[in-house]
Amino acid sequence: MAEVTRLIGLSLGADVCWPICYEEILQRLDLRVPMGGDTLRFESERVTIEPFDLQQPCRYEVVIDRLTHWYSPTREWIKKSVILDDLYVYNNPWSLQSMEKQTTYCAMMRLGLPVPRTWMIPAKEYESSADLDVTLGRYAKLFDLDEIGEQIGYPVFMKPYHGGGWVGVTKADNSEQLRAAYDASGKTVMNVQKAVLPHDFYIRAVGLGPQIRLVNYAPSAPLHDRYTMDHDFLSAEDASLLEDMTLTINSFFGWDFNSCEALRQGTVWHPIDYANACPDSQVTSLHYHFPWLIKANLRWSIFCAATDRRFHSNLNFDPYYKIAEQDLPYRERLRAYAKIARLRFETDRFEEFCDKHLSHLDEVAAEFFSSPMARDAVNQKVKALFPEHEHEEFTELFWNRIQHYLAEEGGAA
Repeated sequence: MAEVTRLIGLSLGADVCWPICYEEILQRLDLRVPMGGDTLRFESERVTIEPFDLQQPCRYEVVIDRLTHWYSPTREWIKKSVILDDLYVYNNPWSLQSMEKQTTYCAMMRLGLPVPRTWMIPAKEYESSADLDVTLGRYAKLFDLDEIGEQIGYPVFMKPYHGGGWVGVTKADNSEQLRAAYDASGKTVMNVQKAVLPHDFYIRAVGLGPQIRLVNYAPSAPLHDRYTMDHDFLSAEDASLLEDMTLTINSFFGWDFNSCEALRQGTVWHPIDYANACPDSQVTSLHYHFPWLIKANLRWSIFCAATDRRFHSNLNFDPYYKIAEQDLPYRERLRAYAKIARLRFETDRFEEFCDKHLSHLDEVAAEFFSSPMARDAVNQKVKALFPEHEHEEFTELFWNRIQHYLAEEGGAA
């Protein structure tokens, strides 16, 4: 029986705290997983950015990527490595590159999810060029934004069609505000979307493989308080529906790690934002939920590396469309989509793997998140974001919330 090392690459940007925690807990797990006649060991390494020969083999079995959505050299290296070296990466880089938020609205509308009514609006301004000037002069049709606003019904949100961290998102309660938002939108193609107001819940569902965490989200709170620490705020059926919705979206687009936002109005959950290629992973946002994310990330990446999980470059929408075409009640349809999702995420095999090989993860993680090294990781992230006079205050705040998680959830998944 040979000892084989499976290498997990971390493709990072400005990330600070989560890689420190991930790397240290992986090392402390000291895994020896028997698989296919070999004993598998696991290591992680931070992926560097450098010129590469297209024939250069990839050293990693799995890459956890945080750059593909905006940094093209890394995205192209990853695509090369998937095609030539069978790399498994999360998330699907082709899907991320082509699926703007508007496209994801269309896809989920096709599946019958209650996406709020949405229009696309051409950009307000253009960079003049010979071809574009001729094209717009011939074919661009003047439109009445007031009329579109009235058809959708106020209030509405105007937002960039490709998304981007809430940048350029404006609420309009009337035509004057809508026109002002459009005038300020510059060269960005925009969506105008019916606001789901009032609503009684704003949920952010974090999905990592088949693992889902539902968080009661407070978007108007300061950044460090938006992920609330609420427990048991949803009925079992609402939680089940949101899990099915999140799994459906993530599996449909080939995304291992994504967050989905949904609002409840009456009894209907409206998905409003679910194309988030680089979800919050920092302790300064997640705080209480941060240990959950680190553990979920370890479970899924180790499982993918150990089992040689196959990467599907091509998305297959047809099984979902066939269900959408059936005359089924919405909830039954969503369950059927989620059944496909659980198969695609190999949920049963994943859970069996975790039970057999990662049963000590909670204990190891709890010990680490009580250590000076973990507190220093929190402090490093705080120093990267907060002014000096707030370093100790916010380090203590986030540290205490992590300890609160350990006490309340006891290191459980």
